[in-house]
Amino acid sequence: MATSNPIADIFSRHAQSVYRLCYSYLGSTADAEDATQATFMKLVANPREFVNAEHEKAWLLTCAANLCKDELKSARRTRSADMPDELVDRTASAEGESDLMAAVLALPDIYKDCVYLHYYEGYKTDEISVMTGTPPSTVRNRLADARKILRSALEGGHHDR
Repeated sequence: MATSNPIADIFSRHAQSVYRLCYSYLGSTADAEDATQATFMKLVANPREFVNAEHEKAWLLTCAANLCKDELKSARRTRSADMPDELVDRTASAEGESDLMAAVLALPDIYKDCVYLHYYEGYKTDEISVMTGTPPSTVRNRLADARKILRSALEGGHHDR
């Protein structure tokens, strides 16, 4: 249902995808919600004209990924230090985090980006190449490397990367 507010329409179309990406980076519901909000606030502060819904989504996911990376680099980041580890573990379990998702979250960012965009958002390698500014062959290699790392992690092995 379209509203008279184009930002609200964009939010309703893409908020879940942006949130999932933010959660995959930050691993915390609260931090992912904050990053999702910051992504859409950036759009509100600097409205843009998009060619189509895929262009909107690509811009939002790129913006969200950059905000999450900045957050992770920030010295001010405070991770649930007041919460006992046992409660953090139960919360993660309650949020339905599977072994596969845990393994994906543990991937280095260069692999995590490609895996998320390809397997969770359905982008093709050429589209990921444009979004990340890397050659298509590099995207394909990163996906192959990520699959090896994930296979090893899920089989209980250790992989050096």
